[in-house]
Amino acid sequence: MEIFGIPFIDTEDFLKLIFKFAINLFFLFATVRFIFYRNNRDKDYLFTFFMFNLMTFFICVLLRKVPMEMGFAMGLFAVFGILRYRTEALPIKEMTYLFIVIGLAMINALANKSISMAELFFTNFVIVGTTLGIETIWFNDHERSKIIVYEKIGLIKPENEVELLNDLRERTGLDVFKFSIGKIDFLKDVAEIKIYYKET
Repeated sequence: MEIFGIPFIDTEDFLKLIFKFAINLFFLFATVRFIFYRNNRDKDYLFTFFMFNLMTFFICVLLRKVPMEMGFAMGLFAVFGILRYRTEALPIKEMTYLFIVIGLAMINALANKSISMAELFFTNFVIVGTTLGIETIWFNDHERSKIIVYEKIGLIKPENEVELLNDLRERTGLDVFKFSIGKIDFLKDVAEIKIYYKET
């Protein structure tokens, strides 16, 4: 069965795709969930690592079947260059969504007769399903983070942790439950603090 000259399913290639995907997903989950997240607890990066891995995996697996000339390859790099050379700074999560939509467009546009419809639909469903799953499972508690510049530099000492947390809650009006201290400028007596809070 074919659709516009594209085979609906190539059983051998489809099974290879699922097998490779299973191996990739196992080691991805082990690395990101049980190593990175256990030590960092940063959900934005958790989302980014999962989606960048899946997008890169499917782009490489599917597009290896698509013949590429030099001009096309240069254009491909130019598209992904948008992620790096952008005029407006994007938060890490929004940048990941940008990568996802660019990747989906490339996969669906460049699919040819050597890629069966089953492989193409499977890829699209996994990408969209994983995105939805991470958003609804790990992000359902509405945890958010932002970086602020803090001037009470005396409170950044470890023994003042409780007092600093209370001050952050009072001054921001947010339900701050955790923070991490980044850059410290003793000349200006300020520090960059990344606060984690629950969005109501």
